Amino acid sequence: MLALMNVISAFGLAGAAGLNAYIPLLIVAVLARAEVIQLQPPFDALSEWWVIGVLVALLAIEVVVDKVPGADHVNDVAQTVVRPAAGAILFAANSGVITEVSPPLAIIVGLLTAGVVHGGKAVARPAINVSTAGVGASVVSFLEDVVSAVGAALAILAPALFVVFVAAIGYLVYRAVRRFRRARRQPQRQNQPV
Repeated sequence: MLALMNVISAFGLAGAAGLNAYIPLLIVAVLARAEVIQLQPPFDALSEWWVIGVLVALLAIEVVVDKVPGADHVNDVAQTVVRPAAGAILFAANSGVITEVSPPLAIIVGLLTAGVVHGGKAVARPAINVSTAGVGASVVSFLEDVVSAVGAALAILAPALFVVFVAAIGYLVYRAVRRFRRARRQPQRQNQPV
């Protein structure tokens, strides 16, 4: 059972990194610094004060830039390397998983998990910007940050609740996509000749 919780934690942290690389890294670093969790070497370097300071600075930049339409797209392009790398580090740093799975495999799985989440975000964001004339960028970015933070915290502290959280997010996204598609079809039907 513990191994399953560790796997859920690893996937949760990597997925959260796909939305925002620095939030889950910072949460892990602070929790390790506070000795709530224990990181194995070399990942224990995340809990160093200077690393935490760098993560805070990078997060501040990310939070501001990701709220600006157009700049968020440039940020997503730049983060195409950072987010999957953060996911790989977070997946591999999960001490329970790293002892049961080879390190290269853990890194690859974390890289792919964060990469898929980041890819979905990078594809959806331009469509949101265009359909909302840029107004939706800051709202969606804020929601992504909240989901990343809550997801990372739940993945570490309550992996079973994380599964429920992901299911709820999945359901909400499904409903939003259905509503958006229905709204797009409405004007097309109204414009058809009778």
